[in-house]
Amino acid sequence: MRYEVAIVGAGIAGASLAAAIGARARVLLLEAEVHPGYHATGRSAAFWSETYGGPAIQPLTTASGRALAPYLQPLGSLHIGRAADAPAIDAFLAEFAGSGVSLDRVDPAALVPGLRPDWTLGVLEPSCAYIDVARLHADALAAARRSGTTLVTDAGLQAATRTNGRWHIDTPAGRFEADILVDAAGAWADAIATRAGVRPIGIRAYRRTVAQLRTVPGAPAGLPMVADIAGRFYFKPEAGGRLWLSPHDETLTDPCDAAPEELDVALAIDRFEGAVDWRVEAVERRWAGLRSFAPDRRPVYGFAPDTPGFFWCAGQGGFGIQTAPAAAALAAALLLGEGVPHGLDAELYAPGRIP
Repeated sequence: MRYEVAIVGAGIAGASLAAAIGARARVLLLEAEVHPGYHATGRSAAFWSETYGGPAIQPLTTASGRALAPYLQPLGSLHIGRAADAPAIDAFLAEFAGSGVSLDRVDPAALVPGLRPDWTLGVLEPSCAYIDVARLHADALAAARRSGTTLVTDAGLQAATRTNGRWHIDTPAGRFEADILVDAAGAWADAIATRAGVRPIGIRAYRRTVAQLRTVPGAPAGLPMVADIAGRFYFKPEAGGRLWLSPHDETLTDPCDAAPEELDVALAIDRFEGAVDWRVEAVERRWAGLRSFAPDRRPVYGFAPDTPGFFWCAGQGGFGIQTAPAAAALAAALLLGEGVPHGLDAELYAPGRIP
């Protein structure tokens, strides 16, 4: 069967885009795994923060807030630092001055019981919230199906060639044809481009580690997410007084089924115990996921300047879920030749910016 748009990758990026355009185009959604969202979407730390990713990402995050509202639960984010981190705190506040994001200087000890006394600096971001990622992704897939999108799993792209204005796509699940090929393959985005004969743009994969801890005392009710302003750790409360803790690692890796390293978990715990006087009683779970970045760490949305009919939807880093609704709306507009939504600057994310 011939499709107008074939999207490679059924994680949150591909699923959201399929839902956005499915009623206006004949869409094929190809997923290499048995279950969509296996690698990055299903391993997200699951929070919405307007400051996460920096000023270039904030417009996408803020624009996604209304669509994400049914999936959000209040959390708040506390950025903490020691005296030596004062310039970083000042730079953080200056970076988002005038953005509309609420940021307030606070005494961090008033919000984190047991915080060690040298952590004297704090900035509260009250709008930060949990995201119900599983429900968000499931709803995007369901919306895509209702709009007529065909989802095929176990269908990793093996090769794609373009002849007579049409892509011929080979997968283990069969051969498909489409006018436009969308690369929403996350950490595999450059590999997919190469298999399609398209020049890769330098999307690199990085491992991020998370561990679930049982601590004494347990995480108190109302604890916000707590993030080191120097980017060495963050932790956030979970049900039953548990904590999710990350060393905020970004370890360059080949695209793979990421697994946590014991050293990274130990490093995270050491940094955590340097911030609070709580005792870690047990590491109950540990996992790792992949995040993928373009060279300038901005996502890439738009048609490849050197290959007709090839569309990039990649490089979302660790902020792909919190930006998914606005990113899908932007990508849909660019695909269908419509006006750019939400006042976004499409050139900021255009693939042509990357040499």
